[in-house]
Amino acid sequence: MKDLTKEDYLNGQVLLIDKPLEWSSFQAVNKLKWAIRKKFSLKKFKIGHAGTLDPLATGLLVICTGKFTKKITEFQGQEKEYTGIITLGSTTPSYDLETEINETFLTDHITPELLKATTHEFIGEIEQAPPVFSALKKDGKRLYELAREGKTVDIPKRKVQVSAFEITDIDNLNVHFRIACSKGTYIRSMAHDFGKALNSGAHLTTLRRTKIGDFNVDKAQDPLDFADLLLAPEENK
Repeated sequence: MKDLTKEDYLNGQVLLIDKPLEWSSFQAVNKLKWAIRKKFSLKKFKIGHAGTLDPLATGLLVICTGKFTKKITEFQGQEKEYTGIITLGSTTPSYDLETEINETFLTDHITPELLKATTHEFIGEIEQAPPVFSALKKDGKRLYELAREGKTVDIPKRKVQVSAFEITDIDNLNVHFRIACSKGTYIRSMAHDFGKALNSGAHLTTLRRTKIGDFNVDKAQDPLDFADLLLAPEENK
């Protein structure tokens, strides 16, 4: 791809970034913003992403610059695809590895046939409650702030659309999956509800976003690599 100019970034670009583990989505956007501003000596510069990923997730961030920030809402509304691992037999308050295991369950009754049959309950339009450890707000406070204070919060369920829930491998209690779903779907909640439907417990242990609409993580770049390449001296390119 040709080197982009200052005008290219201001007129609008769609940049595909592969968010590293433990980075926030804000950190990834900020790294690109810093690099582009430094490269072109820009004081003001519009940049944003189309859909947050939790720090414990990796994968595709669609980042829009300049005039293309107007497209963010359009991209956010497109179907997303995730791969990852659901671990059976235990739950956590956050539904993932952000918090410690709080309960364990028997799993002797779970078979590959039962796992695959249970996925069908989660395809189509489903209702799910967002995790109590999420960035959604209630009465002006983030849900995770209330959860950390030990406050019980009643979270209404919301309807989401799941077009695919495929089990790709089973490794002891680790169920590898591929899910395609609408905006607003919490994969952590799906993992938690999947465990309930199995008469066991489950929590999400690995998550990677692979697609947003037609955008694929295969074409995405590490944010550090993006910054290094952009700021590298011309003779090193």
